[in-house]
Amino acid sequence: MHLRTFLILFALASCIFILCKCTGGEDHVQAPVAVKDGNGKEFAGYAACAGCHKDIYDQHLKSGHFMSSEASAADNIRGSFQRGANSYSYTRHAMIEMQQRDSSFYQVAFEDGKETKARRFDITIGSGNKGQSYLYWTENRLFQLPITYFAPANEWSNSPGFPNRIVFNRVITSRCLECHATFAKTTTPPGKEPEEFDKAQMVLTISCEKCHGPGADHIKFQRAKPTDTVGQQIIKPGLFTRQQQLDLCASCHGGRLKKTQPSFSYQPGAKLTDYFMFDTAGGNAADIDVHGNQFGLLAASECFKQSEMTCGSCHSPHSSEKNELKIFSQRCMNCHNQQHNNFCKLAGKVKADLTQNCIDCHMPKQASRAIAVFLQGADAATAVRMRTHYVKVYPEETDKGLVSLGNLMKEKK
Repeated sequence: MHLRTFLILFALASCIFILCKCTGGEDHVQAPVAVKDGNGKEFAGYAACAGCHKDIYDQHLKSGHFMSSEASAADNIRGSFQRGANSYSYTRHAMIEMQQRDSSFYQVAFEDGKETKARRFDITIGSGNKGQSYLYWTENRLFQLPITYFAPANEWSNSPGFPNRIVFNRVITSRCLECHATFAKTTTPPGKEPEEFDKAQMVLTISCEKCHGPGADHIKFQRAKPTDTVGQQIIKPGLFTRQQQLDLCASCHGGRLKKTQPSFSYQPGAKLTDYFMFDTAGGNAADIDVHGNQFGLLAASECFKQSEMTCGSCHSPHSSEKNELKIFSQRCMNCHNQQHNNFCKLAGKVKADLTQNCIDCHMPKQASRAIAVFLQGADAATAVRMRTHYVKVYPEETDKGLVSLGNLMKEKK
């Protein structure tokens, strides 16, 4: 009888334990923790925007902004893991191989043929149009992996700014993430490095909520009042003043900004100089690198000085328009046209259709002094070429552009 009673009690206890596991017991996997910004505003997640804004949502998924950061996976790491194309040698004694191990990907260091370190691809930074860099976690700290994918050569290289030797200790700060992610919460006191992050309070990609603010309250409001088409509890950059719009873009495209407030404190619509100090050394366009300070270059241009243009005058904030030179050129024509008597002075002197491509002549691609990498076996670093935002007449580029337009017209005939 005692044994029978014991078995019955044991069976009941087992059932209760299993029931607790299924209905929220102590060890039950909890629902994702709500991510909130420094003001306590809750993020909804970009997927929540698709219900009402599907067209914009679908366009944004293809943009470079959206692909600025994501959890590393086979479909977003551009470099090859195939034997013969998966390594980078510093010397004949030191190399790094890109390896897949089970379901994860690693950069594995070898010295004299012996494995010395392996670190996982945890976060992919960059769309891959020009290149990608990669981050790895060590507990709650982030570091940059030493090998980068360099798109122009379609091969692995050392990471920009790294010495041409094996280095795994470059710290990633919240300021780095501020331009590559929507939100990240640090758990260390201000000024202490390396910073530690709350992994559950991190929103990768430059998502809808980077510019429109956390959207949970907006969604709750709209679900409660579906007939209200004005849209409440959401930031609307389209209604910003010119300076507010410029500040929003400059927060990531304004060069070496020195933060005066904690990272991710700045909110769209606020005054940027309340949160950052601008690098005053870059006042001359010739001193501004083509990478990273597009706003500084644009602000030095006569087009900008003599108009009310913003970044949004040329760029769609939601979609990818990479290499769509005709689209950008047509936007130039909004100001530069025959009616305003300020159209291109070469019009009428050449047979080429100048409305097809103003960009290569007046905003040519230039080599970055800041982003340069060592390719396999190279003695000198190779710079990435990026389109300048200093709009002016470049005589040599104009000559090349006219030849290109002439060839285009011949093809059409």
